[in-house]
Amino acid sequence: MKNSIQKRGQKFVRRFSRASVKASEDSKEHIKENVVERISHIENIRLLILEWSLLVTALIMLAVAQAFWFGDSYAENVFVEGGAYTEATLGEVKTMNPLFATTSSEKVLSRLMFATISTIDYSGHAKAGLAESIRPDETGKIWTVKLRDGLKWSDGEPITNEDVIFTAELIKNQAVSSIYDSNLSNVKVSENEQGEIVFNLPVSYADFITALNFPVVPKHILGEVDPKTLIENNFSNAPVTSGAFSYNATQGSTVDDKTYYLSANPDYYGGKVMLNSFAVHTFNTKDEIVNAVNAGSVTGTAELTEAESDKVKAGQFLIKNSQLNSGAFIFFNTAREMLGTEMRAAIRQGIDLGKIREAASEATPLDYPLLSTQIELTNYPAIPEYNYDAAKAKIGELSAGTPLHLDIATVNSGYLPGVTDAIKSELEGLGFEVSTTVYEENQDFINNVISKRNYDILVYEIELGTDPDLLPYYHSSQASSSGLNLSNYREVLMDDLLLGARDAMNNEVRIKKYESFLERWVAGVPAIGLYQPNLTYYYNKNARTFNDVQLVTALDRFSDINEWAVNKAAKNKTP
Repeated sequence: MKNSIQKRGQKFVRRFSRASVKASEDSKEHIKENVVERISHIENIRLLILEWSLLVTALIMLAVAQAFWFGDSYAENVFVEGGAYTEATLGEVKTMNPLFATTSSEKVLSRLMFATISTIDYSGHAKAGLAESIRPDETGKIWTVKLRDGLKWSDGEPITNEDVIFTAELIKNQAVSSIYDSNLSNVKVSENEQGEIVFNLPVSYADFITALNFPVVPKHILGEVDPKTLIENNFSNAPVTSGAFSYNATQGSTVDDKTYYLSANPDYYGGKVMLNSFAVHTFNTKDEIVNAVNAGSVTGTAELTEAESDKVKAGQFLIKNSQLNSGAFIFFNTAREMLGTEMRAAIRQGIDLGKIREAASEATPLDYPLLSTQIELTNYPAIPEYNYDAAKAKIGELSAGTPLHLDIATVNSGYLPGVTDAIKSELEGLGFEVSTTVYEENQDFINNVISKRNYDILVYEIELGTDPDLLPYYHSSQASSSGLNLSNYREVLMDDLLLGARDAMNNEVRIKKYESFLERWVAGVPAIGLYQPNLTYYYNKNARTFNDVQLVTALDRFSDINEWAVNKAAKNKTP
């Protein structure tokens, strides 16, 4: 029994041993098959993963590089709000009251800070400014103005009909001697029952809307001020304004180092301005402006001519040229006994206008005081041709061989000083003794030279406007200290023609009146046409200024001041 159990135990051990050996061998085979033999596969997988990882990394880096190098293809720099613009201007600022603005610096400040009843758009036509509507009656003698709702002064007070009527009465007041006087001469201003402003004219005026392009001043500030002392009031130094910008501060003590800082007016009727601020930096001379431009201390200027471009460093500044509805003329003071019609005609015949105009070579020659952009005439009178010998003989006959002395006045603006020198040379060649004076265009010049007609000859630029209205410059009623008849010319037939042209609501009638006027103008020689000036504007290439379109006056460059900008930012393009 015992042996039998022992045999069975030994048999079990042998079987277990064989099973263990087989299991061991199966395990080794399994490990070999599933682990050892697959190690090479793992290495292959690792290489595959590494390859994919490198590919994905390369794609990401390529995308980043493409975005960096070719970002301009998907984004663009556009002008955005903010920043400050600095303009260099010529001349001193003695007053910031817009009714007395005479220097270039004063005119720029006036335009930026004060809104007008009507304004000029970029088509060269008048449109409503502070006014919501401007309408004439059928006679052209009564013009009714309705102001926009919600107008405000920079101090928060409302702009009202009373302000407009108050301003109009100031302009008409002889004690004020405003530069806008001729626009409202003999015009009555009142308020009707509908709360509108009524301008009652002594005669019909088909384009009176252009005469409403005058700035309004606040009655609540100046209402109690004596008109005789208006220019001396503190308003001239710290005005309450209505334009695109409000007065902020003044820095500097001398003209060539004085800056007037303006802030964007949030209540401007024309809408939000992109610039945060605008600075007007005044200078005494053009050379100082050139230095400021080259130093990059100003953003733009309208005080340099195209001929001065060689003084400006290339690359940083761009130039715009826009022809203006203005004209430069030789005005004869016809009140001087020695300057009778025959003498004036002889001078016109004896001076070489071609040589004189060389001093303003970039400007367009101008023979008549009417522009084709104002009115299309069919017949222009012939102007006698240049004939030096005939003219000198006639002058000798009229002067009885005695040399005559002529005083020529002009202003330090644009081409005028150089043109005046050329005129002097021509007159001296005809036997005249000539002295010239170049004035700064300011209130003193207006009061002491223009108003008093303190010259024999005036070489000067005048604004011809959108409409061909020459009454202010040649009608007898304007040959006074407050008028703009710079030649002191008086002729009844010419007066009738000017009034008839202004009254005419029919364009064909106006054309005939002005053609007849030009015949009288050429025959009477109150003035000689020289050239039509351009506005040459220098501005930093990184700034945006006015559009390249027709301007009536140089100040009309500010008509779209809302869109001027100096700041840029990247903006993604829309697919």
